[in-house]
Amino acid sequence: MAGLIEVQIDSLRVSLTNQQRIVILKQVNADRYLPIWIGPYEAEAITIALQEIEIARPQTHDLIKNVISKLGGKIGRIVISELKDDIYYGAIIINKNNQSIEIDSRPSDAIALAVRTHTPIFISSEVMDEASITPEIEMGEETISNKPSKDLKTSQVEKTLGDERLTIFDEYLKAQGQDKIDHSNDKNQEGKPPDDKKNK
Repeated sequence: MAGLIEVQIDSLRVSLTNQQRIVILKQVNADRYLPIWIGPYEAEAITIALQEIEIARPQTHDLIKNVISKLGGKIGRIVISELKDDIYYGAIIINKNNQSIEIDSRPSDAIALAVRTHTPIFISSEVMDEASITPEIEMGEETISNKPSKDLKTSQVEKTLGDERLTIFDEYLKAQGQDKIDHSNDKNQEGKPPDDKKNK
């Protein structure tokens, strides 16, 4: 698949200062990471699917998944294809009747669907080259070797997907004057939505 790089969700994070959520995507078989600002509701939708939390009634992303399935379609992949003026652009690729249908989507909504349908996530190589960050391992400590994109002006704190899970961003967060906090019950908290320009 020329020009596209497969990634997986590494973690979800939240800023102590303004409660903005960030999803961290990690390149498969490589130590490159892409952070993307997302809204609190999208972060909750992703977390619910990752943790396989049972809910009484379908949420918006469950509804979209069910509609696509009932109409005979299947989500083949989601793609984060462009970063323009600090805005990430994504697409959902739906396969139906031997045809591929591309639906414009915010990356956060596309990721929430990908988790629910076990669909691969891809990022264009141009976006990864421009906005990804890479860890540099020295003397047993992990640091960030590249400066993050403009979307990482605000310091972040990890929203853990498991109590024991630590990621390479801990040192970066400490360097920004923030400590890691436990958000195991964060799905019940409301946060300030990020600037819409960060994720469309």
